[in-house]
Amino acid sequence: MDNIKTAKSADDLKARALVLADLAQYQPGAVVSREILRKKTGTVSVFAFDKGEELSEHTAPFDALAFALDGRVDITISGKIHRLEAGEMIIMPAGEPHALKAVGRFKMALIMIRT
Repeated sequence: MDNIKTAKSADDLKARALVLADLAQYQPGAVVSREILRKKTGTVSVFAFDKGEELSEHTAPFDALAFALDGRVDITISGKIHRLEAGEMIIMPAGEPHALKAVGRFKMALIMIRT
């Protein structure tokens, strides 16, 4: 398999077999993100959260699908907490406030679809 560390841009990832979880690496005390696809209709990104790191409450004008790749996370949508583990997903509806907090180290793919 090609070495993903040599990929400098999203275009460098095309037509290559890749492990999705390997596209963002854990860093102590940080949230790391990497956009892997951007189109007018939406984006696909991979995130790596160190334990306890979070994204504060916010809204988005379009639906977002969070797919857990590794670890566990608490995702709060409109005040209700949802615990996700690797292999699970949740759709965060457009316009509803949501926040994420890593229970331990956590990786996810985030797919946002513009409407």
